[in-house]
Order: sequence, then C-alpha cells, then structure tokens
Amino acid sequence: MSKETLKEKTAKGIAWGAVNNGTVQLLNLVFGIVLARRLSESDYGILALLTIFTTLAGCIQAAGFSQALANLKPPTLRDYSAVFWFNTLAGFSMYILLYIAAPLIAAFFDLPELTNVARLTFLCIPVSALGIVPNAKLWIELRNRELAIAAILSLALSGCVGIWLAYHGYGYWSLAWQQLLFISLSSIIKWCFTRWRPLLPIDMSPIRSMFRFSSKLLLTNMLTVTSQHVLTFIFGKLFPIGVVGQFNQANKWNTMGSSFISNTMQQVAQPVLTQASVGAEAVPARTETVPARTGSEPAQDNVESPLQRQQRVFRKMLRFTSFVVFPLMLGLALVAREFIVLTITDRWLPCVPLLQMLCIGGAFMPLHTLYQNFIISCGRSDIYLRCIALMIVLQIVVTLSLSSFGIMVMVAAFSALNVLFTLCWHFALRRVTPFPLLSALKDTMPFFIVALLVMATTYFLTVQLSSLNSHLSSLNSQLLTLLLSRILIAAALYVGLMKLLRSKTLEECIKFRL
Repeated sequence: MSKETLKEKTAKGIAWGAVNNGTVQLLNLVFGIVLARRLSESDYGILALLTIFTTLAGCIQAAGFSQALANLKPPTLRDYSAVFWFNTLAGFSMYILLYIAAPLIAAFFDLPELTNVARLTFLCIPVSALGIVPNAKLWIELRNRELAIAAILSLALSGCVGIWLAYHGYGYWSLAWQQLLFISLSSIIKWCFTRWRPLLPIDMSPIRSMFRFSSKLLLTNMLTVTSQHVLTFIFGKLFPIGVVGQFNQANKWNTMGSSFISNTMQQVAQPVLTQASVGAEAVPARTETVPARTGSEPAQDNVESPLQRQQRVFRKMLRFTSFVVFPLMLGLALVAREFIVLTITDRWLPCVPLLQMLCIGGAFMPLHTLYQNFIISCGRSDIYLRCIALMIVLQIVVTLSLSSFGIMVMVAAFSALNVLFTLCWHFALRRVTPFPLLSALKDTMPFFIVALLVMATTYFLTVQLSSLNSHLSSLNSQLLTLLLSRILIAAALYVGLMKLLRSKTLEECIKFRL
C-alpha cells in the first residue's frame, strides 16, 4: 500500500469524520424526534440534570491522556497500557463515589426519583473507561472509518432499544438505558477494531511523564464540561423541571448542529497539526492569487518551516469550518420554528426562541475547537487551561447576574459571550504562533457575512411565500412548504454567492473525492 501524504490523510480523515458525524447526527435526529414525541419535558429534564456529573466524572477518568498520547510522536504499547489501567481504576472509583452521592444529588434538586436513575446512568462511567484507549488509538492513527462504523452501529442499536422502552412506558428510564447501551456497544466495537491488549503486569511509570501535560488538560476538560452544562445546572435549581426540559431540547438541537462540524474537525485537528509540526514539506510556489475574502491562501515558499506548515494547515481548516458552520447554524435558526413543530410537535414551541439564540453562539463553537487543538498541538495546555477557566467564570457571572430577567435574557447573554470569546482564543493562540487577527478575520468573517445576508434575504422572500401558501389545507402543510422553501432558497443563494466570489474553499469541496 502506498504511503499517504499528510494532506491525503487529512482529507480522508475529514471525509470519514463527516460521514461519521453526518450519519450520527441523522440517527440522532430520527431517534430524537421519535423520543421527543413520546416523552415529556420532565423526562428530558431529569436526565439533563445528571449529564454534568457523568461528563465531569468522564473527564477525571480520562485525565487528558488521549491528547497526551497523541503528542508522544508516536506512543508505545507501554504508554497505551499505562493509560488503560489508569482510566479503568479511575472509572470504577468514580462510579463508587457517585453511587454513594446519588441521594445527595436528588436532594439538591428536590427530585427523589433521581437517585435510582442516577445510579444506572453513572454506570456509563466505568464502561466508557474501558473504551478510552481503543478510541484514542484509532483517533491518533486517523482511522476515522473504524470510528465511524463503531459510532453508527452503537447509536443505531441503542436508539432502537430506547424507542422500544419509551413506547412501553418506561419514561426517562428509556433515555438512561439508551445512553448506557450506546457506550457499552461503542467500547466493544472499538476493542474489536484495534485488536489491542494491555500489558501485564501493570506498569504506571509512563503516566508520570505524561501527567505534566495531561494534568492541565484534565482540569481544562473539567472546566469545558462545566461551561457546556452550567446553564442546565443553574436552571435546574432556579426553574421547574419542565423548563429545564425545554432548554435541554433546544440545546440538544443546537449541539447537534455545531458538533457535526466540531467533531469532524476534532477527529483530525490535533493529530494533523501535531504531525504538521514535524519536518518541512516541499510545496509548489503559487503564481496566482485569489481574493482573500473568498478563502485564498497566502503565497508559499518552495520549502516551509514546520511553523509555516502548521499555520497553513490551520488556516485551511479554519476556512473550511467557517464555510460550513455559519450557513448551517444560521440556517437552523432561520427554520427553527417550522422544524420544531413539524418534528416534535407544538408542545415544544417554548424552546424555539431558545434554540435560535443558542444557534448564534453555537456557530462559533467549532472555531473554538480549532483554536484549542492548535494550542494543544503546540504543547501549551497551560494556555488552554487559563482560557477555559476565564470562559467559565464569565459564563457563570454573566448568567447569574441576569437571572432576575428570566431564562431568555440569560440564554441570549450566554450565546453572545460565546461569540465574543472567539477573540480571546485568537489572542491566546498569538502567544504560541504569530498569527495575525486580520488573517483570522479574512478566513472567517466573509463566510459569516455571506451566510447572514443569505438567511436575511431568504427570510424576507419566504415571508411572502408563506402568505401565498395560506390556502393550504393544514398548518403542517404550510410549515412543510415554508421549511423546504427556506432550505432550498438559502442553499442556492449561498452556493451561488460563493461561486460568484470564486471561493477557493468551495472549489476544493467540489473537486474532492473520497
């Protein structure tokens, strides 16, 4: 088999990452629609309150060692084995602690039913610990095809079980069993793909050499999880469980949209950026330029330094991410009402304005992910840690200070903060590499502006179209017509404008083949 270049590995990694996340999001969409039609707001609210505990425990058991392994260039079997035994010990220890703490969590939220469902849900922690190293091994080796197969099979089977339980009256238990089954199947399939086995006797000595790097990531990941779920936790204490369920539903759809891009890039960003920092690569000099506003690349010398190569790879990822995520998330905000009513019924209408506000901030989250991976690939987990710490402090202060104004204002402020914090990530990156702000703005803002103009134009065009279709026999028919019209018009306008502006990113997407 011929040796693939870094560019080919990156392209295939992104392609399989897109297949993985696209299929996963499609399955989540289908299962989410079916379950939301069957389950109540309270069912979703109860499971949402437990998410922060399971994810925080997951961060502790993983301890940032997956990223630390990726930075070893390359990790050895001894390194993988040490991380596996650490993850396993930490996972089972965390489960015992949370099992004991379950009644206290239920008392804090004044929901006695949380105790038993929490103890089942927390089983995800030790089970996922067993799959961390196989997942890391596939990720580091850019084997995204295997990751895609594992995710798709696990989600398909667990989703079917969850639906069966929901239709047989198990309520929030169906969500808990679905989650546990998904993690169990995913871990088993990844073990089968890697055919990897840990070494015996147990040797933890490699952990010490990785801990200086991974410890910062551990704390950072804990803060990241906290920032992602802080609103749910706050709302669980301030508002009725039904309101928490409405917010959770809105946040779920927002996360599905933004994570499609974030997870796709996450699967390749750090390994590729790390590999790009090793050695130089000969590239042909460019004799023509493309306007910067359409995603052009700066002229390159015949031989790049590792730093120049990293920056070139990063900028290309930044442009591709902006090209996709801005129309996707702003488009979701545009069709939020039609989408929610048609899929999960008007019972969930209160979550529509929440979803629209979250989509604005969610559009910038994949950019945060890229900045974070670049910083980590340069070995500066300390900078990553400080930025995440600052972000969560600002989130808590801003949202709590506005609690008297209600949930809408709190969510709007939270979303605005996510947008503005992109600048903080950029200036943090400047401490690692001399990457000008103007270059970042040229790589991202043209796509945001074009997407914003497209969605605004589509809205005004389809408002008139909606009134023309008022003769249709049912509200659902009107909403479906409006939904499809907005999607088709927005897509045509966006692609048309990108072609008119001669977007290099669009040309590369059209030319690319799996």
